[in-house]
Order: sequence, then structure tokens, then C-alpha cells
Amino acid sequence: MRATTALLAGLAAIASSAGAQQRHDSNAPIDFGADRIELQDKANRAVLTGNVQVKQAEMTLTSSRMTVAYTGQVVGGNPQVSRLDAAGGVTVRRPDQTAKSQYAIYDINRRVITMLGAVSLTQGGGNTVNGGRLTLNLDTGRAIIDGSSVGSAGAGAAGSAPGTTIRSGGGRVTGTFSVPQRN
Repeated sequence: MRATTALLAGLAAIASSAGAQQRHDSNAPIDFGADRIELQDKANRAVLTGNVQVKQAEMTLTSSRMTVAYTGQVVGGNPQVSRLDAAGGVTVRRPDQTAKSQYAIYDINRRVITMLGAVSLTQGGGNTVNGGRLTLNLDTGRAIIDGSSVGSAGAGAAGSAPGTTIRSGGGRVTGTFSVPQRN
């Protein structure tokens, strides 16, 4: 009975923390910084490498490498970005929420961030959830974590071409919920 009560209290804490998460302004401009940028105009993309930091409104995304896809349209002197693909020590910080993973895709048109590989989501009050994939809807603030395992197949993986993404089942979501303290 105590374990059930603690679990329900923890789920309530996550729900109230997620509900309090403010809506992200995905129409805000995206500022970036990196050690190096390679513009690939014919492909409508830019590759940022080394200490990459992207900031949009109250959200900051950091990684070691990022590919920025843009539409080819220019508004106000700036190309219109449609997608960010980040790799290597990815961290997304929002007020009262931090998510970490190996890879992330920010689909700007859908206003969704998908994070893959050793995902960890920490919200205020010490609530932490770990899994294989996180889908974060920036309009609603809803975060879904599942145990999907995603990895990259090496040259020696049976039946796979090098660089192929494979999915294996059996992953689990784990975590820690904080509980209200009583005197």
C-alpha cells in the first residue's frame, strides 16, 4: 500500500510539474553559436560543429554537432529553418526541465523535439525519468518517454549496412519520483 501511495504521489508530482511547463514560443528567432559552420547552400543546410549552442526563447539546445535544414526562403535577411538534427552529448534545457540524449531532432514545423539514445528527463523537485526515446511537444509541453532502444549498426553488424539505424525491443522506462515530505 505504501509503495502504491508513493508511486501515485510521484506521478502527481510529474503531472503537476509538466502541467506548469509554459508553452514554448516556437515562432521566436533561433540564435546559434559554434566553433565552426559549413554552409551547404545547394543542399539548403548548414553544419555546425564544436560546442554548438542554439537558443530559442526560453529553450537552449546544446550538442557537439548539428545539421540545420532550411527551406531556401529568406525572410528579413534570414533563411527559414525547418529542422535541426543534433548529435553528441545533446542537452535541451527549458524552465524547470532538462533532457539529455545522444541524438535529437527538432522538427520546427511540427514543433516537436524527438530525443534518442540514453534519454534522461529531469523536472523540478528531483523527478527523473530514463528511457530510449523522448518525444516533447513544445505546444502542449507533453513529454512521452518510451523504452525503445535505438542504436547505430557498425560495419560488423549482421545483415546491416554501416551507419544503418536499427531498433531493438525490450527497453524499459525507469526513474525516480520525489514524494511529499511529512513531519
